Amino acid sequence: MVNITHKSNTLRIAIATATVKVSKKETIAAVEQRKVPKGDVFEFARAAGLLGVKKTSDVIPDCHPLPVEFTSITYEIKDLTIIISVEVHTIYKTGVEVEAMHGASVTALTIYDMLKPIDKGVEIESIRLEKKSGGKSDFNKLDYAHLKAAVIVCSDTISAGKGEDKSGKAIISKLESFGIETAFYEVIPDDFNLIQKKVKILTPEVGLLIFTGGTGLSPKDVTTDAISPLIEKSIDGIMETARRYGQERMPYAMLSRSVAGLIGNTLVLTFPGSVKGAKESIDALFPQVLHVFKVIRGERH
Repeated sequence: MVNITHKSNTLRIAIATATVKVSKKETIAAVEQRKVPKGDVFEFARAAGLLGVKKTSDVIPDCHPLPVEFTSITYEIKDLTIIISVEVHTIYKTGVEVEAMHGASVTALTIYDMLKPIDKGVEIESIRLEKKSGGKSDFNKLDYAHLKAAVIVCSDTISAGKGEDKSGKAIISKLESFGIETAFYEVIPDDFNLIQKKVKILTPEVGLLIFTGGTGLSPKDVTTDAISPLIEKSIDGIMETARRYGQERMPYAMLSRSVAGLIGNTLVLTFPGSVKGAKESIDALFPQVLHVFKVIRGERH
């Protein structure tokens, strides 16, 4: 199965349809009048479709078991065609497209099975996904090529040449995947005054400023202390989200003192210094955090 542990839970919705075509008007009349010998076609098929949605991961090998939190199965009759619509909701890490399509297919097969004794010409014409929403793709539809970023690594060890920076480079690589260019990158010591100096120099030049390292509790961790007084508009929810995401994967994430906020129109983020912590911070926040740039321009959510 595909690894989805890096993903975040979001509301995900999928709508799928299936069409069943009969060969005579009498069949449609029997369905509408509940006179099909095998029983009430719509209700039997709806029950089967609901089970089909719930049991998708049991019969499709690569589908993840997930919490199905809403399913609706409705019908529309057009001439000799019965159109089945299945809508599925979940709050989870992966979508429910296959669940919706599986539910539609099982519903269609049940209708076919119930009608074949009275109509030898019944057939299933199509099963298709009509719509899906949720997940990062919904938040990654904007072009961020105009956004310039700066990544600053705070580490006495790396700045002294006694180690290799991996966290900053990992952040740069992740930003590239969203079409964001890192215009400035530097490794500096864990120095309170130098960190503040970099903030004051870079905030007029870039829209996104990310510091990695110095957000913990050791005596050398001064990044948070240096940046917090300079933030003009604190956005507490950003790092609350990052810590919650990290806590689900590493119990020590609660010890992070990372902060986030605006200085002018620059979004400043502080990430842990570990490669894992830096990557998880990006996974937890991007691209949805970039919505802040629409908000500060006065656009609607």
